[in-house]
Amino acid sequence: MLVPVNSIRGEIINSEPMKKHTSLRVGGAAQYFYKPSDMDDLIHFLSLLDNDVSIFWLGRGSNILVRDEGLSGVVISSSKILREIKRINELTIKVEANVPCTMLAKKCIRWGLGPSEFFSGIPGSLGGALAMNAGAYGNETWERVVSVKTINRNGIIKNRISEEYQIDYRDVKGPINEWFVSAILKFESNKIPSMERQKEMLEQRKESQPLGKPSCGSVFRNPPGGFAAKLIEQSNLKGYRIGGASVSLKHANFIITDDSACANDVEQLIEYIRSTVKNLHDIELKCEVRIIGNS
Repeated sequence: MLVPVNSIRGEIINSEPMKKHTSLRVGGAAQYFYKPSDMDDLIHFLSLLDNDVSIFWLGRGSNILVRDEGLSGVVISSSKILREIKRINELTIKVEANVPCTMLAKKCIRWGLGPSEFFSGIPGSLGGALAMNAGAYGNETWERVVSVKTINRNGIIKNRISEEYQIDYRDVKGPINEWFVSAILKFESNKIPSMERQKEMLEQRKESQPLGKPSCGSVFRNPPGGFAAKLIEQSNLKGYRIGGASVSLKHANFIITDDSACANDVEQLIEYIRSTVKNLHDIELKCEVRIIGNS
């Protein structure tokens, strides 16, 4: 056992299937799956955990592919904690990591804080958006970040300003072995959000993306000056299938799965798409989805 069970209040599950916790609905089992009851429980758990035990922090599971062989170490699920949004002043809010980005957008619009509608186009939670600088409709998460609170693998809380991170398109580099707990976001006084604009964005997303089907969101980053979806479509890969995974007919940068799919189907399809686009267009597509687990 990782830590003495009677010393924590959260739940630890052995060999938990990760397909139950990811939007692709595929993947092997986590060796240990821990759901803390609150932040104090999490801090205590991490303080007891051996340094050689690997940790994967799970939010809403919308941007990851877990290999069929599963994950060694412990997966920490924040599903029961870190769900608060609080207004600090006229333009500034505090948002915890497990708040869904769609909920964040709705709250900000009610408060008249903009630009915020774009968060409606980001699947998953703020923690994931912070980890990869997620964006939509021409805006990015870290454009709004003033500071963040993190927790490291020893259970120590740290406050960091945005300048401590190197931010690029769909890429964030910062201190290792730290995970986002919350963020302070600041909006602009001259940007008034619109509920109508949010509805338009949600409708556009509904019309252009295979919502309601198992997927991980956009699979590839857009290359400089172009669009991954357009390159994949021009490569005649819409509908292309390997096993139970296929390229969406609705949006070429989405891979969807059916009940027969395994993670290896998805990973093979990703590699096939990359090699095909490289051969036809001489462009190397980079993954936006994070592929994790034993191989």
